[in-house]
Amino acid sequence: MALERLQKIIAAAGIASRRHAEELIKSGMVSVNGQIVTELGTKADLEHDHIKVNNKLLKAPEQHVYYALNKPKGYVTTSSDPEGRPTVMDLLRTVSARVYPVGRLDYASEGLLLLTNDGELTQKLTHASSHVPKTYLVKVSGEPKAEDIQKLRGGVRLPPARPRPGERRQSPEARPVTTAPAKIHQIKEGANPWYEVTLIEGRNRQIRRMFEEIGHHVEKIRRVSYGPLRLDIEPGVFRPLTAAEISQLRAAATGRPKREVPPLRAAATGRPKRDVPPSPKARPDRPFAKKNRRSPGPNRPPKKR
Repeated sequence: MALERLQKIIAAAGIASRRHAEELIKSGMVSVNGQIVTELGTKADLEHDHIKVNNKLLKAPEQHVYYALNKPKGYVTTSSDPEGRPTVMDLLRTVSARVYPVGRLDYASEGLLLLTNDGELTQKLTHASSHVPKTYLVKVSGEPKAEDIQKLRGGVRLPPARPRPGERRQSPEARPVTTAPAKIHQIKEGANPWYEVTLIEGRNRQIRRMFEEIGHHVEKIRRVSYGPLRLDIEPGVFRPLTAAEISQLRAAATGRPKREVPPLRAAATGRPKRDVPPSPKARPDRPFAKKNRRSPGPNRPPKKR
């Protein structure tokens, strides 16, 4: 096996995402052949070097597995919680492989969450440059003005995010940030309307903070799609991804999305919906039309030129 960067080896082994692996290296929790390594550019060979993470010997990468979970409200998107709250891992007790969430859904949010031990794919999906679209159904308190919704579509400046519970390192969002443009349209009117919101980034509590900036509290958030994947299972239920879905997800992570095959299952709202794109208009197949127009019929002499 050729030499590879340590963070890539750790991510491929399913120990952590590449970004988290970098933090493990910088904090002195990784050693190679008995020597502590803190430099991110360090390379090693898993077949010949003894690599330890937190004093545990790193083994060859296990087979990658991929799951979609419909996260219910009241679960933390992490492997463990210092406050003792239920985590999404409690819903996957029957999964023998050690998997990790791809990104986050906050404690009060619900919907589609991906989990895998493929650290490299996780890093690509969550990297700021990936721009993989994620769509949410959002219920807000009160009726926002049309001009305020337009502001959110164009991007708004958000104040520093509050640190997550148990977060030790300083978040990159501990300073004001400006959100990327978002797709937003109203899907249900009323005193507390529903909106469909599509983001291409994943900042901490981003949707809640966006609507707070225009003076409206978010009551409910449900993620209904992640890239090419659609929410098609009940709350608290998980399922493995199909080979086609994994292929589509990999393509989306590299910025080359394949044509999506929409599911024919019930939509997340509970209403059966056949979400199939219309087929293109059929064109008559006339490969010999031009030739036939010039050819004489069986009982007609050819035209003189």
